[in-house]
Amino acid sequence: MSERVEPNALQGADFEAALAELEAIVEALEQGDLSLEESLQRFERGVQLTRACQAALKHAEQKVEILLRKTGAPGEFDTAPFDPDED
Repeated sequence: MSERVEPNALQGADFEAALAELEAIVEALEQGDLSLEESLQRFERGVQLTRACQAALKHAEQKVEILLRKTGAPGEFDTAPFDPDED
């Protein structure tokens, strides 16, 4: 089992690694071959990774908003929730 990921520590490759680990956990849980104890441990790890990733994304969003405000045209850009299915 990997060590705990702190939200503020997730940067670049760490974020990508956390997402990859989270995907592996989901896949293992979906297969249903784990014991109850192992499933609970993986689920707990998944919750930790999810929270850390969400915090890292929120931090990145705040940085983008700050950068947009620094352009001097705050009304020129609007932020919106990300929709991966939107083209």
